[in-house]
Amino acid sequence: MTTINPTPALPRPTAPSPYRVTAPRVLRSEWHKLHSLRSTWITIVSAVVMVLGVGLIMGGTYTSGGGDSDVDTIVLTLYGSMLGQLCLIVLGILMTAGEYATGMIRSSLTAVPTRLPVLWAKAAVFAATVFTVMFATALITFAAAQAFLHDTDQAASFTDPGILRALAGNAAALTLLGLLALGLGALLRSVPGAIGAFIGGVMILPEILGMLPYDAVERAIMYFPTQAAGALGSATPIPGTVSPGPALLALFLWTGTTLAAAALALNRRDA
Repeated sequence: MTTINPTPALPRPTAPSPYRVTAPRVLRSEWHKLHSLRSTWITIVSAVVMVLGVGLIMGGTYTSGGGDSDVDTIVLTLYGSMLGQLCLIVLGILMTAGEYATGMIRSSLTAVPTRLPVLWAKAAVFAATVFTVMFATALITFAAAQAFLHDTDQAASFTDPGILRALAGNAAALTLLGLLALGLGALLRSVPGAIGAFIGGVMILPEILGMLPYDAVERAIMYFPTQAAGALGSATPIPGTVSPGPALLALFLWTGTTLAAAALALNRRDA
């Protein structure tokens, strides 16, 4: 008697899971978290108001031949950036350290087990948002301030040499400083700790080192984050600072190193 073995059924093709983790989905998740938080809009609007408000005050109160006549036009117009950057620094820290404070980071890392895409998505969303908003703010502030400065020795236009580069450089500097703060937040996992580290290490330490009577220290300070950021937001060279190219490179290196250290910590430490 011959036994006939039935032909085994071929496995049915399975459709790809709709919940597969992809880079666009991680980016969309981080964008949703960023724009849905009230603190995001409070800090961004505060930064915009400070830059625009101070710019209008500087333009409205300026008189030719005064004490600020030798100040670069973009520096004078965007003087409020020094206040606005504090808001963006806080926003960058809240994007990372804030999730550790609330415990939200556990959900994020559970959804994305490889971990690092979460950090890169946060950095990308933050950079795109902040640069777009602050570049638009710089353009509007410059145009509004020039309505007061058009008949003074600080009169300038967008077509003048270095103006658009300085406006874009100001936005890039604010973005990179915020990214540096974001990296510190991910590295230290504490909002107060990251704010203290940024203020102490990035803003105050160069001022302390500048008191040392050594030329090598003075040259090195030119490449510190806040000093490099200042060089990017000027249409004309500022004495005691490096040129925009090296300043941008230095700021990229500071930010990249901080984010790399945060990535290493994220891979090696538990959430």
